Amino acid sequence: MQDVGTIGEGHRPLRDKVVEELRRRIVDGVYAPGDRLTEDRLAEAFGVSRNPVREAIRVLESEGFVVVQPRRSAVVATLSAQDVRDLFDVRLVLEPLAARLAADRAGPAAGAALQELVRAARAAAGARALDRVAELNTRFHATVSDYSGNLLLRSISGMLHARLQWVYRLSAAHRVVHSWAEHETLVAAIEAGDGEKAAAAAAEHVRNAQAAALTLAR
Repeated sequence: MQDVGTIGEGHRPLRDKVVEELRRRIVDGVYAPGDRLTEDRLAEAFGVSRNPVREAIRVLESEGFVVVQPRRSAVVATLSAQDVRDLFDVRLVLEPLAARLAADRAGPAAGAALQELVRAARAAAGARALDRVAELNTRFHATVSDYSGNLLLRSISGMLHARLQWVYRLSAAHRVVHSWAEHETLVAAIEAGDGEKAAAAAAEHVRNAQAAALTLAR
């Protein structure tokens, strides 16, 4: 495992930059569940002092990406079955609503934007670029939320996107073909302006994704 580049330059608070970069590396699998995260090594890799690293670890602990062990270093969290159930219980409420609203309010416009993401994901999956597929999956669900036209729904859904991408990345190799076939069914319903069918497709997709994620959870 090799760290590339530093993030000590720039104008944003160092803690925020370290949070963003450390979260990205966890989501992308650079740091896998169970990996130790020592302050010294991270500070050297990121080109910063230990203080913003320590603060970033606290933030990511509160988000569920990191577990801080008393008198020991932090480790990347391992998803439990309850973690997965909690995430997908929330998704099962939010995503069918977003899909219904996107179909009712945007229809063809939303469908066209989503079709572009499906095509890009198909190409990335064919190249086995799973990090890219996971990123596109997050963008797909964010785009559905965007086209819902509901700002509060978009905000709440946005809080889940990093965790969604992390879970998807862990299970992508096992589910990528089925996942994007389900996305295509959802897109067709949204493009047709059929809110009920879109909501049903979104709910079915979430249930299938939950089942796959639970097989990998501990």
